[in-house]
Amino acid sequence: MASSSLKQQRPETTWTAKQNKLFEKALALYDKETPERWQNIAMAVGEKSADEVKRHYEVLLEDLRRIESGRVPIPNYRGGGNRDEELRLLKYLKLQ
Repeated sequence: MASSSLKQQRPETTWTAKQNKLFEKALALYDKETPERWQNIAMAVGEKSADEVKRHYEVLLEDLRRIESGRVPIPNYRGGGNRDEELRLLKYLKLQ
């Protein structure tokens, strides 16, 4: 899931669609009560450190806050993204 905040990150911290999908699945598997959550998510994503996945999560939460406050509309992604799935993820992140 890309956003304007994610696009502002340095090139070495960009995320592919595949990495984002793995990240989303790992978030569902490793909740905030999981010991070493960020390390587990990083291993599930691959090629990302625990710090990178934690920062990615924080950026997504900030994007969610902006969307909910009305400052930023819900993104309409190109490339066949499933809008229902994106809304589900936003709701899931809100519960974390």
